[in-house]
Amino acid sequence: MSLALAACLIALFLAAGIGTPVAYALILAATVYLAVGGQDLSLAGEQMIQGLYDSFVLLAVPLFIVAANIMNAGTISERLLGFCVALVGRFKGGLGHVNVVASLIFSGMSGSAVADAAGIGKIIIEMMVKSGRYTRGYAAAITAASATIGPIIPPSIPMVLYALVSDTSIGYLFLGGIVPGLAMAAVLMVMNTIIAHRRGFEIDEVVPLKELPRRTFRAFPALLMPAILLYGIYGGITTPTEAAAVAAAYAFILATIFYRSLSWRGIYNVLVESARSSAAIGLVIGGALIFNYIVANENIPGQLAGTLVGLEVNPLVFLLLVNLLFLVLGCFLDATTIILVIVPLFIPTCRNLGIDLVHFGVVSVVNIMIGLITPPYGILLFVINAVTGIPLREIIRNMIPFIGALMLALLALILMPDLVLWLPRNFGYQG
Repeated sequence: MSLALAACLIALFLAAGIGTPVAYALILAATVYLAVGGQDLSLAGEQMIQGLYDSFVLLAVPLFIVAANIMNAGTISERLLGFCVALVGRFKGGLGHVNVVASLIFSGMSGSAVADAAGIGKIIIEMMVKSGRYTRGYAAAITAASATIGPIIPPSIPMVLYALVSDTSIGYLFLGGIVPGLAMAAVLMVMNTIIAHRRGFEIDEVVPLKELPRRTFRAFPALLMPAILLYGIYGGITTPTEAAAVAAAYAFILATIFYRSLSWRGIYNVLVESARSSAAIGLVIGGALIFNYIVANENIPGQLAGTLVGLEVNPLVFLLLVNLLFLVLGCFLDATTIILVIVPLFIPTCRNLGIDLVHFGVVSVVNIMIGLITPPYGILLFVINAVTGIPLREIIRNMIPFIGALMLALLALILMPDLVLWLPRNFGYQG
């Protein structure tokens, strides 16, 4: 390890240890590396600007954020919930199932776990608690757990970021996330059913089947969005970035013209909040781009790949060990940092070991999403706590069974790559 790299890591850990935001800690540590290494400090700015301006795909991130915020600000979320209640609310643990299905549908529109939890999640928690059949801790826990599906079902902001660092097709990554997202929803619904029987949750008020067509009609325009996005991308009509623009425009038209639920003041607030969220992610991306220059300059991925190949590590063992590392890191680091800084270290090794990068990317994103609900850092826990006021200890206590269920789904995805690669291969993927 060079002196410059050692100084960089010390600065990074010191900055992070005193509570400096991750983006600033990365930029500071990179500046220390350049200074100690005698390199031009302007390299930091050059790497940030060049990386951001050369990556057309990054435009998808703020556009998906705008789409999600518009849907949360309008009545789209309520219409989707009404449809889900009529569809699955009649079963044991009904509102728990509604929670998962609503997240599954919403995930096809936003690509963001935080948007899911803060928007539609807040509404369904209130419904579950007011029904008197569920504790507030349980309602919050299943909401946070189901929100992890958001970035797995396309569109997906984390997969856009993974495509940026791995040079993998976004379209095939999106396709690879569909079956894993459905598997995550299935294990959560099974766990909800088991807990509902163990705790004796009463069956919720059943919506008559004759109401289903009316509620479907009310939610139909919103339900069309995932179909429009997927048809646009895989029909060759739009790129994923252009599809993000279509999503934002479609959400805007629905909320302002079709449903008439968003005022000009509301639009202004949506745009301001979206700009803040995009800027926060942009700072992390900028810091990661500089840090990735350091990693490349020190040839860390090459050294890691050479060491592991020299040891003749089995690809499955490598995948299991890397995923174990991601689970641990997910307890302390945010998803964007792991994807932009940690994941690229292992991509050269994946290539050398013959591990498919679409499979690795989808599995990594699923793993990192589980990190969003694992204490002490799990950001979804803090989001739910902030929007509902439910104490963290109540949420965490009820979260454990759902974390276990999602880890079983993750293990299945690692052991059976075809669960991820089946759909992409049917659309021409050669990996």
